[in-house]
Amino acid sequence: MNKKMTALLLSALVLPGLGQLYLGRKMIGGILIVLVNLVLLLALFVLLRGLSPVIAAQIAGGAITITPTEIMGSLEGTSGFGKAVLAAFFILWTCSVADVLTFKGKP
Repeated sequence: MNKKMTALLLSALVLPGLGQLYLGRKMIGGILIVLVNLVLLLALFVLLRGLSPVIAAQIAGGAITITPTEIMGSLEGTSGFGKAVLAAFFILWTCSVADVLTFKGKP
């Protein structure tokens, strides 16, 4: 397997930006990895913020049995922001894969 194919698989399947690091493009790879991690942390923050009232109510009640209906109801207000975070991750992933595909360095 050549170097470009390995980089493509790393960026597409493991972590966006990892393929750039493998190709020696440290600046672009590092920036992509930092941005992807920030987007994932933001997604986790939004998820936990939406679920915190349900979790707090369950803890206060003594029993922790959260139903899927309660989860979906508590996340209803964050669905638009969640879609934006998902779109940002998809854009970063697409840019990472496209960058590896268009790289003109050593194979």
